[in-house]
Amino acid sequence: MAELFEIIMIVSFGASWPMNVLKSYRAKTAKGKSLGFLCLIFFGYIAGIISKLINETYMASFNQKWYVLFFYVLNLIMVGMDLILYFRNKQLDRKAELND
Repeated sequence: MAELFEIIMIVSFGASWPMNVLKSYRAKTAKGKSLGFLCLIFFGYIAGIISKLINETYMASFNQKWYVLFFYVLNLIMVGMDLILYFRNKQLDRKAELND
């Protein structure tokens, strides 16, 4: 039962990140974004992935439960994309300030 709730949590977070990445891409500004928040989430997903990889019980049943790790990695990639867009948008903000 605990695994079911973990899957619901990770899928819920995962559904939010593509929308956030698209919003960051379209906005072309880093205003309203928190680098600290993005870094905490990014490192949180890394910790989640590591916890799965070092959990002997999980790894023993990996053939049946690979999808849990897949969603952790997918979410990590999405947050990573948002981090990249943050730095792109920060640079665009600097250029806009220079042009004003």
